[in-house]
Amino acid sequence: MTNETAANAIWVFIEHTDGVIADVSLELTGKARELADRLAASSDRAPEVVGLLCGHDVDALAHDVIAHGADRVILADDPELELYRTLPYARVAITEARKRGPEIFLIGGTPNGRDFAPRVASALRCGLTADCTDLQIGDYYVKKEDRTYKDLLFQIRPAFGGNLIATIVNPHTRPQMATVREGVMRKPAADASRKGVVEKIAVQLEPEDLVLEVLSRQVRKSTVKLKDAPVIVAGGAGVDGSEEFALLRDLANLLGGEVGASRAAVDAGYIDRAHQVGQTGTTVRPRLYIAAGISGAIQHRAGMDQSSKIIAINTDPSAPMFQIAHYKIVGDVGEVLPLIIKTLRERSMDQSDGHAGEADEE
Repeated sequence: MTNETAANAIWVFIEHTDGVIADVSLELTGKARELADRLAASSDRAPEVVGLLCGHDVDALAHDVIAHGADRVILADDPELELYRTLPYARVAITEARKRGPEIFLIGGTPNGRDFAPRVASALRCGLTADCTDLQIGDYYVKKEDRTYKDLLFQIRPAFGGNLIATIVNPHTRPQMATVREGVMRKPAADASRKGVVEKIAVQLEPEDLVLEVLSRQVRKSTVKLKDAPVIVAGGAGVDGSEEFALLRDLANLLGGEVGASRAAVDAGYIDRAHQVGQTGTTVRPRLYIAAGISGAIQHRAGMDQSSKIIAINTDPSAPMFQIAHYKIVGDVGEVLPLIIKTLRERSMDQSDGHAGEADEE
C-alpha cells in the first residue's frame, strides 16, 4: 500500500489535551473499526480506519490510536498545532481530505469538534450531521433516481426536540461527515499487539491560518464525573426541591456514585448543569442508574438508556421511564428514598458488626 490512504477510508479526528486523547476520539475509532469490518463483510471493499492526529510532540499518541482500532494515523506535527486553533487544524484536514478523498469522516461532538467539523464540511462542500447517537451501514433507495445506493453511512440522531429519531444519509457527496456525542459509543479495550502505520506529513500553513494567537490558556477541570461513574442517582421534576435533592446525594454517597439530573431539575435550579443527563447533557452508561422523579422524556432516555440496570421511582405508573426500567417503584420520591437509604445504612451496620465479631473471636 502506498502512503496515500484508500479513497474508501474511514477517518476519525483525534482530539487530545495535555497528552491525553479524548475518550470520544477512541470511542469513534472503535466504531470506525466496526463500520469498516461491516463494509468488508458486505462487499469487496476493505476500508482503512485512519486517525487524523494534529499536534506537537504527540508521536506516542499515534500508537494508542492504533491500539484502539486504527490501521493508519496521519500525523501532522508542528509547533503551530500544539494547541487547538480552528484555522490551522482545519487547513490540515481540508488539504489531506481533498488529496485522499475519505469515504467517511467522524468527529467527536465536543466544543472543539463542533467548531472544527462545520468548517471542514463547508470547505469540502459535503453534508454534516451533528450530534449523532448511532452510526450504521446500509443501502438506500432513491425513488426519483430509481437507484439504490449501497453501503451508505446511516447517521442516526434525535430530531424535533428529541420527539423522533431521524436517519440521515448522504448519497451524493463525500466524505460522509458526522459528529458524535461523547459517551454514546463504547470505547474498545486497547490491544497493544495491533500493528498499523504512522504516516508523518508536512504541514503547510498559510499566513491567514495564524491570525489568531493563543496568549494564555486556563483549564478548569470538572469536579462532576458522570461519564465514568459506576452508579448514578438522578432526579427530575418529580423531586420536590433542594431538600429532596439532598436525599439523592446521600444515596449516591452510600452507593459510591454521582448525582445526575434531568433538564427540568436543572432548569428549576435544583442542581448545576454539569449534572445534566440526556440529549443536551451528558450521555452515560453506568452499571446502575436510579431515576427518581424523572418521567422519561426521549431526550433524557437518549442519554442513559444503555445503563446496565435501571431503577425508576415515580408516582405515575404510566411514566415513560418505566418502559425501559428493570425495576419499577411506584411511589413518592420523598417517601421511597429515605426507606432505601435507611435499609442500606442498616445493612452496612450489620456487615460492620459481623466483621467486628469475627475480629473479636480471632
